[in-house]
Amino acid sequence: MANPAILTVDDDPAVSRSVARDVRRRYGDRYRVVRADSGPAALDALREIKLRGEQVALMLADYRMPEMNGIQFLESAMDIFPRARRVLLTAYADTDAAIDAINVVDLDHYLLKPWNPPEEKLYPVVDALLEAWLAAPDQSIPDTKVVGHRWSAPSFAVRDFLARNLVPYRWLTTEDAEGMRLLSAAGAGPDDVPLVITPDGVSLVKPSESTLAAHVGLTTTPAEEFYDLVVVGAGPAGLGAAVYGASEGLRTVLVEQRATGGQAGQSSRIENYLGFPDGVSGAQLTDRARRQALRFGAEILTTREVVALDAGGSTRLIRFSDGSSVAAHTVVLATGVSYRLLEVPGLAELTGRGVFYGSAATEAPSCSGEEIYIVGGANSAGQAAVYFSRYARRVHMLIRGPDLTRSMSSYLVDQIAAIPTIEVHPHTQVVGASGGDHLETLTLCDPRSGQAREVNTSWLFIFIGAQPRTDWLDKAVVRDANGFVVTGSDLVVDGSRPAGWSLPRDPYHLESSMPGVFAAGDVRAYSVKRVASAVGEGAMAVSLIHRYLEAQ
Repeated sequence: MANPAILTVDDDPAVSRSVARDVRRRYGDRYRVVRADSGPAALDALREIKLRGEQVALMLADYRMPEMNGIQFLESAMDIFPRARRVLLTAYADTDAAIDAINVVDLDHYLLKPWNPPEEKLYPVVDALLEAWLAAPDQSIPDTKVVGHRWSAPSFAVRDFLARNLVPYRWLTTEDAEGMRLLSAAGAGPDDVPLVITPDGVSLVKPSESTLAAHVGLTTTPAEEFYDLVVVGAGPAGLGAAVYGASEGLRTVLVEQRATGGQAGQSSRIENYLGFPDGVSGAQLTDRARRQALRFGAEILTTREVVALDAGGSTRLIRFSDGSSVAAHTVVLATGVSYRLLEVPGLAELTGRGVFYGSAATEAPSCSGEEIYIVGGANSAGQAAVYFSRYARRVHMLIRGPDLTRSMSSYLVDQIAAIPTIEVHPHTQVVGASGGDHLETLTLCDPRSGQAREVNTSWLFIFIGAQPRTDWLDKAVVRDANGFVVTGSDLVVDGSRPAGWSLPRDPYHLESSMPGVFAAGDVRAYSVKRVASAVGEGAMAVSLIHRYLEAQ
């Protein structure tokens, strides 16, 4: 088991290094010292520690920080590690704020800066707090253990599935003594990975996602055969529809093939979402929305692949890949989009072994001190670049255009320009990749001159646009040439309603060519590709569903 962590957070680099150095000097043999330069970054670190099933003993936070002050950080951190000891670092002028924080965040102590010598002013305080924590530490929570190879694509898939479904786990490689011990105890060998050991001690060798979901507490089977509303896809639009549908009394089930959150759930930081001035990670937003939907009574099913949509009178039937089905009065299609594959020689064989589509935040700590490459110039790529810059020695952004301004929000362009470890390479494309058990070399090319060069790297993250997840719909509803679901007035051409439309009215704004079936979010043709608009469309779909049901 990893040593408990002591977290320090201060936006002043000199002070941050000083705090971490003093703490590590005395406690580094028993505790792992984690350093962050802002409140949001520290919260991200705490969530990663939580997902790994590890513990935090002590948090030391500076009071004066620009994005999120120390009191705000400690208040948020209490939700993640409620029994960790909390210390606020203050200047003399801020002592009143520190005293107020005792009531706001149940502060254990505040320390005035500077504290030289630490032997007199720092260590006695920390000693006492750590002793108190050891006397009553966080209660041990049985965790899921994953044993695998560092560069194994199936091992990565299991870790990514657990992380995106917010299931805490401990990652052990076949190079760890404990990892090999667990393999031996399960009667498995180094080639039998990934091995997953559930909290109740069940060993799963190379489990499918559905098997894994069933053993880690995720729901995979609907409780009923008929609902008022089936929502297909658990991204922001689907979660929005589930929250509003369930809160307004509709019997609602949300069906997701992989994990709640969709592409937005993989975002390291969403900074332009209303109500979060300091930004919010996709995982945090997803977790809140998921808990909100469950609180209102919605069911959430994972690892269920939807393969067909049928109509039978006023009933809409959703068919699953295992042959089962679920029926409802109405359906919301919120399947979102997936990143397009980069068709380059060598990449397919290395996917999951150094080549990743999307942010793959589970891999960020492994990128520490290394050179990583990101393909793409839209917001998702920019958010990933900012996030990975906290770990990597240098982040290289490869874009086809001359700069980022044409495809990325200006706030993000400004952030990237201010981070010296991010380098943008205009007019650059990946044309080749090679490696043994993992990615080792990329071939880059300037399409204007045709000049190519090779770079050594073990990490490539790809964000090159999106394609709708609608192949399974076949001809059930009208889709445009790119596969997006056509809705509302766009279905009425020259005054004619779509073929097969049986109602004496035009389709509602978000309604597809099948009455009672609505589309929301990125999967809908001509939608605005933003988290806020997706959530709004999910809520709007429920309002239109009420109108549809009242008319039946």
